[in-house]
Amino acid sequence: MEIIITNNPMVRDRLQGQELEFCDTDCLGVFKAVRDKIHLGHRLLTHPLSGSVKPGETPYKTILITREKGSLDESSLSIIEEALQTCVKMMPNAGKMELNDKIRADFQLVDYSLIFG
Repeated sequence: MEIIITNNPMVRDRLQGQELEFCDTDCLGVFKAVRDKIHLGHRLLTHPLSGSVKPGETPYKTILITREKGSLDESSLSIIEEALQTCVKMMPNAGKMELNDKIRADFQLVDYSLIFG
């Protein structure tokens, strides 16, 4: 089983009852939450930069990690650290987007579909 870490309200609402951590933050905050879990011994199950939607182009991100903890997984740590650096570089563009409810719903669906098909 996995832990779902997300800031996507659609994921939160559709997957009630799953082990899910909802982060009321931007993509950078989700990446930091995942990094903190990796430091506790969890491993990545999905790539933080999955799909062709880059941080700064969408306000939503969902990442799956293992429920079980082990020793620090250097590969997971390297991947999330690189994703964090990418996110920091691209975040200045995020503030320039004007999102109405329809566009937000579209971005939520894209994020949901990337992980849960």
